[in-house]
Amino acid sequence: MTLSRERPPLVADERTQLVGWLDQQRSLVRWKLEGLAAADEYRAVLPDSPLMTPAGLVSHMRWTEHCWFNVLFLGESYDGNPQFQEEPEDADMRITGVPLAQLLDEFEAQCALSNEIVAAHSLDDTGKHPEFKSAQATLRWMLLHMVEETARHVGHLDAMRELLDGHKGYY
Repeated sequence: MTLSRERPPLVADERTQLVGWLDQQRSLVRWKLEGLAAADEYRAVLPDSPLMTPAGLVSHMRWTEHCWFNVLFLGESYDGNPQFQEEPEDADMRITGVPLAQLLDEFEAQCALSNEIVAAHSLDDTGKHPEFKSAQATLRWMLLHMVEETARHVGHLDAMRELLDGHKGYY
């Protein structure tokens, strides 16, 4: 999946703008991590957040995409998504030994699948999973939430990267 770092058009329909802003934030994930040393992929820099590593955060973002679009919206099973495991807490961020490049590829593949789901439904459609109240949200709400979620984590990656090796930049 090729994601553009360009902002969506200033004048466009709602879907184009929502998906455009989300895709821009998604694209910044890989960009923020380009050239990161392998030794830093699993290095935590926030003393009270040992799971907040570049690799852990990318894994979390991949599973969050799956949670909202596949599980909550489509109503698919959450088996296999570590976010739904009770133990260990934050299982989606507790990964080891998987190269960051692979995690980024998996994240982008999930984003492509999420975009296919979005393209096939009305923004007014609501989620279908019967076990979770948040599944009652419209696809529009879920897209807005994912823009916020992804942008917040891009900010985390920005701060982590600066602390890891001094690399910084907006886009």
